[in-house]
Amino acid sequence: MSLPSTGFVFCCFNGNQKILPEIFDLWMRVLAQTPGSVLWLLQGTQRATDNLRREASLRGISPDRIVFAVPLEPREHLARIKCADLFLDTLPYNAHTTASDALWADVPVLTCEGATFAGRVASSLLHAIDLEDLVTQTLDEYERMAIQLARTPSMVAEIRSRLALNRMNAPLFDTQQTCRYIESAFTTVMKRFYRDEAPVSFAVRDVI
Repeated sequence: MSLPSTGFVFCCFNGNQKILPEIFDLWMRVLAQTPGSVLWLLQGTQRATDNLRREASLRGISPDRIVFAVPLEPREHLARIKCADLFLDTLPYNAHTTASDALWADVPVLTCEGATFAGRVASSLLHAIDLEDLVTQTLDEYERMAIQLARTPSMVAEIRSRLALNRMNAPLFDTQQTCRYIESAFTTVMKRFYRDEAPVSFAVRDVI
């Protein structure tokens, strides 16, 4: 099944194992509140696909509104991500590479900040690209914002415009600066080692 020609496209290209019942319940409520929208997921095993479609139906959502993306080569996958309107993150285990891919493709990522490293990765990415307004603190806030964005195309357009600009200027994709930070950190560590100094925490920006 392909994406519809009209309607809001939510997506999540995380592995199916990250989709837990609580977040799936939330997504189905979002679909129920946004008629014509679809949820675009990465296709896993046939069993996973069948289970997700069945669970959608049990929650009153037509299985046809769950669209599955077959695996593609990275370049082709990055190209098709642009067809989505909003990436919905998972919790307690966030999107990692998949969130970076979406942001690189100018697709906003909506996340809920978790309590562990694995649940705070997308939040870190959004802060690094100056899109902190897409970081929510509760699942209720996450749900409300997903619905609001789907109902307000102008908000999504404005965020995508900021994302397109920030992608080229914000720290997230500044590979050269990241390399300089890493090199500086290694230099600091080695200098302390040769001076026989004990390990200590330090901020990289303080030693540039």
